[in-house]
Amino acid sequence: MFVDNVKIYIKAGDGGNGAVSFRREKYVSHGGPDGGDGGNGGNIIFRIDKGTNTLLAFKYRHKFIAGNGGNGGGAKFHGATADDLVITVPPGTLIRDAETNKIIHDMTEGDGADYICCKGGRGGWGNRHFATPTRQVPMFAKNGTKGEEREVILELKMLADVGLIGYPSVGKSSILARISSAKPKIADYHFTTLSPNLGVVSTGGESGFVAADIPGLIEGAADGAGLGHEFLRHVDRCRLLLHVVDISCFEGRDPIEDVKMINTELERYSPELATRPQIILANKCDALEGSEVDTEAFESFVAENGWEMMYVSAATGEGLDDMIKLVAERLEELPPLKIYDAEEISDQITVDGKQTTIRRYNDTYIVEGEWLYNLMGQINFDDYESLNFFQNVLKKSGVFDALEAKGCKDGDTVSMYDFEFDYIK
Repeated sequence: MFVDNVKIYIKAGDGGNGAVSFRREKYVSHGGPDGGDGGNGGNIIFRIDKGTNTLLAFKYRHKFIAGNGGNGGGAKFHGATADDLVITVPPGTLIRDAETNKIIHDMTEGDGADYICCKGGRGGWGNRHFATPTRQVPMFAKNGTKGEEREVILELKMLADVGLIGYPSVGKSSILARISSAKPKIADYHFTTLSPNLGVVSTGGESGFVAADIPGLIEGAADGAGLGHEFLRHVDRCRLLLHVVDISCFEGRDPIEDVKMINTELERYSPELATRPQIILANKCDALEGSEVDTEAFESFVAENGWEMMYVSAATGEGLDDMIKLVAERLEELPPLKIYDAEEISDQITVDGKQTTIRRYNDTYIVEGEWLYNLMGQINFDDYESLNFFQNVLKKSGVFDALEAKGCKDGDTVSMYDFEFDYIK
């Protein structure tokens, strides 16, 4: 089964809570606070698995939750930091935000590095951090912060240099099987290929390129006919398209009309994709002898559109070596594989020059940021003056204005790590 688009829920671990503890030893007076800090929660990390080419592993599992950090203890005992949760995906997987559909990260081999999608919560400070000359017995500690959570869409766009497109049964799978070690299913009926197939084509030595056989399009694919556009995402990265047609017209089709129709469907799916360089492969040329096909008219049509054309035969291998050589030459002239840039997520804003995240869940607005976390570690929320200072900082830095811009109104709940309050103008 081929799976190339799934939605999953991911949550990083929460940070452990800091401890309230005091040193008590014989012959030691005024031992003071010694509450340890909580451990950090585990991150959610995506990693490339070069041995997979489908998202089948996510068909029956849709929730991924990392472990929480351990709580702090007495004697400055630090809570355990939780292990990261690593999620492996095939090369070429896009991670999208489920709410906005914007790209968060492109998992490609060119970059190859692990990607932290959700950061674990920070461990809370123990009470030893809050001791001052005037507050020598702090009876409070900080709770750990919540780990980040979100719903994401994993969308696989195969990393192929070349895409073979065309009507069903024109010989795309047969050509791929001839030029690579791929073993796609081949039969003499339409829609034999129900999922994309990848094959590595050698051009001599250690060089080569990756070709993808895309299931056949038919007229009306944009409206759901045949296999629709379900697999065209896998040619989005392709630098070159090999447009295969049945030049023998064995089924009574017109190759000129077939080329026009396929390009119309490409245009309807993606105008940008329809402009990619194409080489027309007139397949089944071994069956031309004695046929009434007007090859001159077809060659003129191809030339008028500025495409290159080659006669090939997947059955006999005729022309395939020259085709591989031509494709390799053209790829040398083309830009590298397309890498998708991350798109700005609207939740991330800049407040007073500081990176801040504001997210809304129902009537609760969650505000987070490194600067805010550090600020809250210095605030005693049981003290009126300290709380008033905190409120003035939020006002002057523009947090309240940013909340209102997000739609926050009187009576809505604002959550900042472990501190919540009702918003009032």
